This record gives sequence, C-alpha cells and structure tokens, in this order.
Amino acid sequence: MENNTSKGLGIHARRFIAYVVLIFITFLCLFWFWVLFVNATRSNSDLTRGFSPWFGDNLVANWTNLMAGTLPVFKGLINSLIISSLSAVLCTYFSSMTAYAIHAYDFKLKKFMFTFILMIMTIPTQVTALGFVQLVDTMKLDNSFIPLIVPAMAAPVTFFYMKQYMESTLPLAIVEAARIDGSGEFRTFNTIVLPMMKPAIAVQAIFTFVSSWNNYFTPALILTDEKKKTLPILIAQLRAADFLKFDMGQVYMMIAFSIFPVIIVYLLLSRFIVQGVALGSVKG
Repeated sequence: MENNTSKGLGIHARRFIAYVVLIFITFLCLFWFWVLFVNATRSNSDLTRGFSPWFGDNLVANWTNLMAGTLPVFKGLINSLIISSLSAVLCTYFSSMTAYAIHAYDFKLKKFMFTFILMIMTIPTQVTALGFVQLVDTMKLDNSFIPLIVPAMAAPVTFFYMKQYMESTLPLAIVEAARIDGSGEFRTFNTIVLPMMKPAIAVQAIFTFVSSWNNYFTPALILTDEKKKTLPILIAQLRAADFLKFDMGQVYMMIAFSIFPVIIVYLLLSRFIVQGVALGSVKG
C-alpha cells in the first residue's frame, strides 16, 4: 500500500515538474512576441528610454507614418506571400514525391542517392551564392521570383523528414495493394500516400513557409526592383535609414505587421499536426 502511495506521489511530482517546465518555456516563447507588440505601440523617443512591459499610445501614429513612407509595404507583403506560398507547396509536394520514390522502389543506386541527397544538407547556402547569382544572370532571371521559388523544390531537409515519416506510417503493403488494383503510380501517390502524409506535410509546409518568409540573403541578391522586394528587405531598408529619418517605432510596427501571415498559416495548418498526434496515440 505504501509503495503504491509513494509511486503515486512520484508520478504527481514528475507531472508537476513537467508542467512547470512547459509553462516556463511557453512564457519564454511568448514573451518576445509581447515585447514586439508593445514596442509597436511606442514612439521612438519612448523606445530610446528603455524597456517597458506596457502598451503605449503611439500605435496609430506608427502605422500612419509607416504607410506615409516611400516603402511599398503592401506590395512587399504580396511578394512575400507569393514566394513563400509557392515555395511551401512545391517543396512539400516534390520532397514527398522524392521520399516516396526512395521508400517504395528498389534500384541499384538507391542507397547512393539517399546518401548523396543528405550530403547536400551539409553545403551552406553562402558557399553556392556566387555561382547561383551568376547562373541567374546568365539565364536572364534577375528581378524574377523564379530563382527564389524553383530551387525550393529541392530541399534535402524536407526530403529526409518525409522519408523518415514514411518509414513509420506508410507500409509498402498498401502501395502493393493499390498496384494490384490497377492504380497508377501518380494516382497512388496523390490519392493514397499524400493523405496519409498530411501531418508531416503540414509541419514541413509551416517550416518551409517561415524559412522562405524570413529569407533575406537570397532575395537581396536577386531582387533589385523596389516593387518586387520582399518584406525582410524592406525591413532592412527601414532600419538602414539615416539618423534624422530613423524611427524605431515604425521598425517594430513593420516587423509586427510582417509576422501576422506566419501566425495565420500556423493556425490554419496546426489542426493537421494535432490530428496527426491524436491518430498516432490511438494507433499506439
């Protein structure tokens, strides 16, 4: 009886510690969003005085000054949405297709191709940047969204995640049964495999969208036309203003404005993540 009581107390103690740690981590994650939104409501003079946890009264003025400036904020938002959305869709679809090919087919170079794709993960973007810019210039694709969208289709990290997910959730017997029933390979992939991969696709779509949305390095090398620049480039230009025109309140307002689409995408796709976790727990 005493052993059961001590075990019960131990379980409650571990659960209490787990909740405390989770609450602390949640606070750390949300605190910086709170600081961002608070600073977006404060004036530049208030921000220079230091940190404040309370909202200011300069929200409307910061927004008005931002819109009255020369930066095409809404155009930058549309540009970022186009690049990030298409990158997320193409990346998850073709990475899933590549992972399916490696998972479902047997061929001589299977292990080599898997290893080769993983080796590409170790190459930093900065190493290939010069050659990439020269290739884009040779193909006359400067100031175009194509060099920012098409290369996103080849994402080794997304491929590896999809491959590992397929190994745990996609039995090859299902693929064989579909083939016996006369289903073509593309039909099998689109109607059977992809629906089973919804949780993984949702996770990687969020990661790819956020990565593309926050990408400053590559768009800054490719895009020079003011009307085609993305939000990270415009934010950098706003921060680079001279001393007399610099307004930190506008900078925080633009950063706060730029993260709303990311939050919306996460809210739309998070239900698939939760659904996948629930299904996994039921199957277990």
